[in-house]
Amino acid sequence: MATSTQEWIEELKGISVLELAERIKALEEEFGVSAAAVAAPVAAPAGGAGGADGAGAEEEASSTVDVILASSGDKKIQVIKVVRAATGLGLKEAKALVDEAPKPVKEGIEREEANKLKQELEEAGAAVELK
Repeated sequence: MATSTQEWIEELKGISVLELAERIKALEEEFGVSAAAVAAPVAAPAGGAGGADGAGAEEEASSTVDVILASSGDKKIQVIKVVRAATGLGLKEAKALVDEAPKPVKEGIEREEANKLKQELEEAGAAVELK
């Protein structure tokens, strides 16, 4: 039972993204915590690191967006193919993401890349939002 943190991390590297997400959800439920709450303090210092140039930090924040898959539309297989190509997910994970729409496909990416991904997903038949 006693494994080192490094061994545990190596084990996590070998599992799928979907399985990792399931484990995180199970940990959140078991201990009554949220992984999002842990991530928030990490992001706050990064925004504050902009220092005296607050406009630069605002510009950086607005130049990155999240690509949200609102619905897969009629051509779900085509949408799954685009999601796989964009994210590097396996077939099972990409299908799960598309089936669970609305879901984020990619988060915190540059606006130009997000627009390109949005266009590809819409051409495949999906409804997409940028946030």
